[in-house]
Amino acid sequence: MLLGFKTELKVSKQQRLLLAQHAGVARHAWNQGLALCQQLLIHNRTNPDEKIKFPTAIDLHKWLVASVKSTHSWYYEVSKCAPQYALKHLADAFKSFFKKSKGFPNFKKKGKHDSFTLDGAIHIDERKVKVPVIGWVKTYELLPKGYQPKSVTISKQADSWFISWKLEVETSQTPKQQEFVGIDLGINHLATLSTGEVFDGAKSYKKSENKLARMQYLNRHKKIGSSNYRKAQIKIARLHQKITNVRKDTLHKVTTYISKNHAFIGIEDLNVSGMLANGKLAKAIADMGFYEFRRQLEYKTQLYGSKLVVVDRFYPSSKTCSSCGEKKISLSLSQRVFQCEHCGFECDRDLNAAINLSSYAARLVVLACGLDSADTSRCKQEEKADNC
Repeated sequence: MLLGFKTELKVSKQQRLLLAQHAGVARHAWNQGLALCQQLLIHNRTNPDEKIKFPTAIDLHKWLVASVKSTHSWYYEVSKCAPQYALKHLADAFKSFFKKSKGFPNFKKKGKHDSFTLDGAIHIDERKVKVPVIGWVKTYELLPKGYQPKSVTISKQADSWFISWKLEVETSQTPKQQEFVGIDLGINHLATLSTGEVFDGAKSYKKSENKLARMQYLNRHKKIGSSNYRKAQIKIARLHQKITNVRKDTLHKVTTYISKNHAFIGIEDLNVSGMLANGKLAKAIADMGFYEFRRQLEYKTQLYGSKLVVVDRFYPSSKTCSSCGEKKISLSLSQRVFQCEHCGFECDRDLNAAINLSSYAARLVVLACGLDSADTSRCKQEEKADNC
């Protein structure tokens, strides 16, 4: 399967300037193409009888060469791939917008999400990568051998440059310690497994919140665009990057452990965007990274030979008793211990939900495999397991 590989670059001053020029040209091409598309949409809306066909990526590139590139000589100082891929990504963004899967594309601003894509003569050595125009660029770590990518994407985070490309990785079937497991995500604890294991979240933003607020407070009166302002902005961006890296590191460790040691993993289909609408809990939910947790599980289960079973979001896992199956009418968020009035079962709220998710996932797997309901063990027939 194809996975993304990303590593930091060790760039010189001259290379840093070239990278910034490439990112600037890609950003300019994106903004020019977006402005043209907006004008076409306005024209088609005001003149329904004279509709103009919406341009493709090739049409946008032809227009860019004829109208924009000829009047800006600095386009020829960078690789031609930077504006080409920028317009290609713009066309893909509009396709997603028309399908109503994403919002309307926005204009790009200098210094925010700077990136560009290159293809062509790309070569990878042990600790360096050769890309068009820029040449050989060193890295801080050893690079994977035996795979030459067709294209690479170079992006900037804080004051560091990173390179990424697609890498073909062989899937492996790791030995499993547990057949079925349910995962309940929460704020107090990141993940509670039906086996009783509890994983705490990094809470990196909460730990660095005071430091971040202090740095932003001291930067409030600096003149925008001055040298001291830019230095302070870089420090703030570095802290944001550190917060993100600590959170991702924790999520990677937890998801890797779960994917390697469990055959069938049941997780609830959480409405994360709806949960973030709660102003009192939005900060804590975002600090945990629920969406990133599920995203990592989706590809790691394929990588390590596990199966991810997504349980419907309306399934009452927290309100249902895992012992007798009796459902409670209401359960407030402050009640951290589940007490069943029907059978007297008492258990931690998150553990009870995880057990219910595990049982529900097991039933779904049994039905998908076409086995007898009494057989709750893992499918021993490889054909049936692959169909789950």
